[in-house]
Amino acid sequence: MLRTNLIFLSFIERYVEENTASNITLKTFPSGFRFITQGEKIKNIYIIKEGITKCFISEENGKDFIIEFLGKGEVAGELEAIKKIDCLCNVEAISEIMVFAIPDRVFISLIENNIEFNKILLQELSTRIIQTSSRASFQQLYTLEYGLLKLLKLQTEEQILISKEDMAAYLGISVRSFNRTLQQVKAKNEDLSLKKVLESLG
Repeated sequence: MLRTNLIFLSFIERYVEENTASNITLKTFPSGFRFITQGEKIKNIYIIKEGITKCFISEENGKDFIIEFLGKGEVAGELEAIKKIDCLCNVEAISEIMVFAIPDRVFISLIENNIEFNKILLQELSTRIIQTSSRASFQQLYTLEYGLLKLLKLQTEEQILISKEDMAAYLGISVRSFNRTLQQVKAKNEDLSLKKVLESLG
């Protein structure tokens, strides 16, 4: 639900410290800022240092589908750089974020010349495939209420607020269906730790 990769983060922090002329820069973006846009050319690959983002696809009918929430150490834009294609999805900050921006040529050079980086990236891509398969199974096997509860717990643990629209987009349902499920969860909730986030949703 919230992907993180502390091994990747540790590597890039160490690499930047040891290679001051690498052209990898640290950038800060505010909540709501879209730093990768679907359909555009990729210039930088990003590794998240702090904060949480959402990775989503915008459909032709105007609806968004959130693929995943990305946190510390997660990489964005790597597939487009490897395949030399336009961006497949959007990536937008949910909270204020800090990211390492890696120029595409530097990223490709790391793949070609740094074995440690290569291994970490392969592990990341493999994990992503496994998690995507697990999520598909999860949505088939568990109720919407259970999925919503997991999203609410994520917000409590990370001390962030995710909008109704984003939660509905992640669950693959309309806002109307989300509101109906939310009322069902409220009626059954006995977890005091979720009370605050439930109240914030109205």
